[in-house]
Amino acid sequence: MSAPSDTNVERDPEAVTPAPCSSSQEPSSRNSLKDSKDPRESGDRNGGTSLRSDGKLELTEADCYEKLGFSYSERKKWIILSVIFVVQASMNFNTSVYANAITPLSDHFDISLQTARTGQMIFLIAYAFGSELWAPWSEELGRWPVLQLSLFLVNIFQIPCALAPNFSTILIGRFFGGLFSAGGSVTLGMIADMWEPDDQQYAVAFIVFSSVGGSVIGPIAGGFIQTYLDWRWNFWIQLIFGVVVQVMHFFLVSETRSAIILDKEAKRRRKAGESNIWGPGELKKNRLSMNEILVIWARPFVMFVQEPIVLWLSLLSGFSDALIFTFLESFQPVFQQWGFSTSQIGLAFVSLLIGKNPDSLQPEARLYWLLYTAPLETIGLFGFIAIANYSIYMATIDYMIASYGPYSASATGGNALARDFLAGVAAMYATPFYEHIGQKYRLEWPTTILGCVGFLVTIPIYIFYWKGPEIREWSKFAQTLASDRKARGEGRIPAERKANLAEGHME
Repeated sequence: MSAPSDTNVERDPEAVTPAPCSSSQEPSSRNSLKDSKDPRESGDRNGGTSLRSDGKLELTEADCYEKLGFSYSERKKWIILSVIFVVQASMNFNTSVYANAITPLSDHFDISLQTARTGQMIFLIAYAFGSELWAPWSEELGRWPVLQLSLFLVNIFQIPCALAPNFSTILIGRFFGGLFSAGGSVTLGMIADMWEPDDQQYAVAFIVFSSVGGSVIGPIAGGFIQTYLDWRWNFWIQLIFGVVVQVMHFFLVSETRSAIILDKEAKRRRKAGESNIWGPGELKKNRLSMNEILVIWARPFVMFVQEPIVLWLSLLSGFSDALIFTFLESFQPVFQQWGFSTSQIGLAFVSLLIGKNPDSLQPEARLYWLLYTAPLETIGLFGFIAIANYSIYMATIDYMIASYGPYSASATGGNALARDFLAGVAAMYATPFYEHIGQKYRLEWPTTILGCVGFLVTIPIYIFYWKGPEIREWSKFAQTLASDRKARGEGRIPAERKANLAEGHME
């Protein structure tokens, strides 16, 4: 069975090629695209609008490449990415800063510390499934509206938490706040919208750092919030951060999803007089029918279960992220031995920002540096250092985006599922784990156990590095992507035309 296609339309081998998109005409929406050179100057179109069996002309990426996110100027790409960096950091900040509200909530509502920790667990587990549910919708409806809706709903549910008269209200608010968080599966999907696989490494590294950094900034800021402010400010500060990033996203980020841009371009051209021109999304049959909705929602879960690359690398990445939330609880008994205050313990999390990034071209080459850095997580656990966390997240995400292209949001949704689900579980077991395992070496034994688990979850890296191409041959998603790239000449447009377009978009 073939993989789903973004366009899902029947193509006629005898394609009709009308005039390409004119750079002199500008879309009128907020997501207007930058002017570019007329692609007719290159003399090579490598594809174009397809004549379907029903007589409709379908606009393709090759026909309007200069309108897509790939052709945005470097300045525009990095403005968008910088805003997304802050968006992602805010989402991860929400997951981790709550740890510093646990003790104050326990005192205020007269509940046990373990009960207070359920607010962190429920947010993370809901976040895990929320990332899976939002990701495919961003592929179908566009990145911009999905992220705006997600940010709005997350902000709304900070309010009942901040005003909560009882702990049950906080649990409800935290559950929906997590469920409505779109997370890295959507933000990372935007990288595949704007960079070809061979050029995406630095963009992936940048966004991955925002995810890891947001989780670490939470306890750093949280230590000072807990020391100097009432517990309600833990949620008000999350809300303030969320509102600021939503406003930034609203005004500074435009749509990047290629299929959505093509639909808008087709509508613009029809208004300009080309009556028989349609975008790929407009030509889908039974669009958003109940069956289509179920297929869209199921896609990330199917990829998580059926794709070995997604499953095993997500488990590795999930274990790595769970360590951060284990440390959120375990740093306190460890550093209190030496008289660290609450704010000083928060500053100890700065060490978790240390990591490395791989830089290569072929999908398996993304795993090269991980061959050496992943074992550092196991080694680091024996010294209570998580130096490899960023490296693991970076390499696994980079590999998935390169392997799954337009389905990268669904693929990385599996990564988000594992990371946030395991982190949610870690929020509950971490403190009892460090308090009740062993007698004489009460702190050493738990870390040793985690180190042994860390060794086991790194094994798939070596399998994928040497056997990755064979494994990807079994993947219907990866093979469909590879076939599409080959049919397009290893790219959406020829290298010469891409160079010409790049010259016209440099700023």
